[in-house]
Amino acid sequence: MVEAYKIILEHTHGPSTLVLTRQAMPTFDRTKYAPAAGVAKGAYVLADAPSGKPDVILMGSGSEVSLCVEAGEKLNAAGIEARVVSMPSWELFERQGASYKESVLPANVTARVSVEMASTFGWERYTGPKGKIIGMRSFGASAPLKDLLKKFGIEADKVAAAAKEVLGK
Repeated sequence: MVEAYKIILEHTHGPSTLVLTRQAMPTFDRTKYAPAAGVAKGAYVLADAPSGKPDVILMGSGSEVSLCVEAGEKLNAAGIEARVVSMPSWELFERQGASYKESVLPANVTARVSVEMASTFGWERYTGPKGKIIGMRSFGASAPLKDLLKKFGIEADKVAAAAKEVLGK
């Protein structure tokens, strides 16, 4: 949030929006994961593949990032090199230079999975034609978050399974 506020305070030529969750979310240990300062670029590698050469890229924009981290850890433990990308702002990411965008989403890694609890709309530009998009494709429901995530298939195990599917495993 601090990093997002820094960006908003400098953004004086148009509106800014923060979409927050009321759910309890984990706090990432920044000695293990990349610094939150990457928010300023719209997307950044939060957790890279152990070798630095991912087989698959998992992407989320907000609270979904923790599911990507959990799925990435499971994939890495299974010998599948997973990169987790936190992508809180498509607009800021699109303003970055080609070399930065390539460093986050290398073109040669076509196995990609995005996770979005709101709408799947728009993610295809980052997942590409071979990727999978996990998210809401219908109107929501009312229940505890854990129940809703299970009902709509927005879970770390489903993310890992989607990653294996796009890899043909």
